[in-house]
Amino acid sequence: MSPLHLHGTVLPDGEPRDLWIQDGKLSFEPIPGAETLSTGGFVVPGLVDAHCHPGLGPHGGLSVEEAADQAATDRDAGTLLIRDCGLPLDVRPLQSRADLPTIIRCGRHLALPKRYIPGFAIELDDPPLLPEAVAEQARDGDGWVKLVGDWIDRGQGDLAPLWPDDVLAEAIRIAHDLGARVTAHVFGEAALPGLIGAGIDCLEHGTALSPDQLAELARRDVALVPTLINIENFPGIADKAGKYPTYAAHMRALHTGVADMVSSAVEAGVRVFAGTDAGGMVAHGRIADEVEALHRAGMSRTQALASASWEAREWLGHPGIEHGAPADLIVYADDPRADLAALHHPTHIVLGGTVFH
Repeated sequence: MSPLHLHGTVLPDGEPRDLWIQDGKLSFEPIPGAETLSTGGFVVPGLVDAHCHPGLGPHGGLSVEEAADQAATDRDAGTLLIRDCGLPLDVRPLQSRADLPTIIRCGRHLALPKRYIPGFAIELDDPPLLPEAVAEQARDGDGWVKLVGDWIDRGQGDLAPLWPDDVLAEAIRIAHDLGARVTAHVFGEAALPGLIGAGIDCLEHGTALSPDQLAELARRDVALVPTLINIENFPGIADKAGKYPTYAAHMRALHTGVADMVSSAVEAGVRVFAGTDAGGMVAHGRIADEVEALHRAGMSRTQALASASWEAREWLGHPGIEHGAPADLIVYADDPRADLAALHHPTHIVLGGTVFH
């Protein structure tokens, strides 16, 4: 592959500069004979979907081929780095493909019987088995473990925690000892004190977080991935939960308050990242919609863009636009910091030095 040259305004610095690409890597130094791909426009580090499920459908795991199609859809929308956030499918075959986004595997969801969507999770027979299961997933994954923190308890008729606090603390300690971080699905209020107190590293959704808890997340540097375009499904979920009126009312209230929660999180200094939750009730390729939703919820345009690009890459340990880094970038004709609608219209998508759009 012949070397490439680009010139444009490079984010996040916002300075016009020249970039070169050779052998899949970025260079800040001229490369003779490079073909000019683009002049002008805005060059952004490849987008990040921090909560995405390539290989997951509404009823459970899909085939590797279907997972590859989903990942390609994400790539064509500009997502070049995915944290899979729990899958019933081993997507290591996708990780070896240069034409698909980089995938950080979180292993399998960990839940209890009848306390999560059927077919998605490893269902443990007893809560004390969680630490051992976390250890197994930590050893098998790419530095992350995914817990189901709460789900509807049909006996109570509402959201309820899955794990005792002491079991959570031991499980998270073991994950940390193995060099892994732990994140958790959580919608309601009841599970949050135990998860935060146990040393959780990230919360998915977090719709019921209070101002005091957000301040504690900021103090502990616990990240939040609110998955706003998935939370839009809460009223529909409530409509189908006629047997459980308390749960239905709870889900509607959480939906109503989520924008204020995200705004408060930003004000408190919590690190908030973009994640679509694609693969279940959300279609793949919607990272731009999630960024726009974060802006509507209180993030500035630049903050919302950063949450799905350079800041998310730093959080996940992957470089942005740096000399010698993988050439994963997107070129936009218009400045997405001025109008996030630009994210829907990339002029060039470059993954590993290969131009896909």
